[in-house]
Amino acid sequence: MPETLPAKKDNPGVIFPPPLLFLGALAVGLGLDTWLPLTGDWPRHEIANAIAFGLGAGGVVLMGWMIATFARVGTPVPTYKTPRAIATGGPFSFTRNPAYVGMALIYVAVALGFGRAWTWVLLLPLLMIVRYGVIGREERYLERKFGDEYRAYRARVRRWI
Repeated sequence: MPETLPAKKDNPGVIFPPPLLFLGALAVGLGLDTWLPLTGDWPRHEIANAIAFGLGAGGVVLMGWMIATFARVGTPVPTYKTPRAIATGGPFSFTRNPAYVGMALIYVAVALGFGRAWTWVLLLPLLMIVRYGVIGREERYLERKFGDEYRAYRARVRRWI
């Protein structure tokens, strides 16, 4: 009897779990600043700390709101699971990617709070990897899966903010 191939998994096939991309970039940036610093310590300032706290808190709130919105429409959060519906309410009414905006806010908050140059150097490459290795794949997948419904949503809501 011929062996059958397993059905292709019904998910976007992102290159790596997004939270691990953000955490990995932070870890590499902080590590490089320990072993191969680009500059000395940045001066600590109460205003920078307050901004970092606000950005981090905003990122956490945005991600929590996104998770609650996904739960309401019955779509799982992990990118390797199959979405059941397109979330268009809550934070998805002003950004198609509130999780990645939230993670980016938290990343910037940590970079600002620690004041380490390498974390800033790695931010743009990280965002490019997320844009093309995660978001691009998700967008193509959602268009195939949900067709006109997703195309209409994409036409009215921006990718980032």
